[in-house]
Amino acid sequence: MYIKEVTLEGFKSDSTRTVVPGFDPFFNSITGLNGSGKSNILDSICFVLGITNLQQVRAANLQERVYKQGQAGITKATVSIVFDNSTIRTGRAGYEAHSELTVTRQIVVGGGNK
Repeated sequence: MYIKEVTLEGFKSDSTRTVVPGFDPFFNSITGLNGSGKSNILDSICFVLGITNLQQVRAANLQERVYKQGQAGITKATVSIVFDNSTIRTGRAGYEAHSELTVTRQIVVGGGNK
């Protein structure tokens, strides 16, 4: 099982829907200029997987993960990760019939997260 795609919408500095496809099953590297959002990719993966220590993703609270903390009219942040589950040998038990699994987490300014 490996990450195939990450989709961010309203998360950190991504005000619009951003899709990061083409992850390799064995090795990946994220490169770019300073301020281009490299750390957003790792932070978004940690966010979806349920990280509980917000200091590790440089935030005092979950609402800091929303683009401009909702001040720009964007009131929610959504991140989805698509996992490749096609390898039966390493696929998740109970999900063998599905070649892909998508995990999504969303936070709403002034509300909760789901």
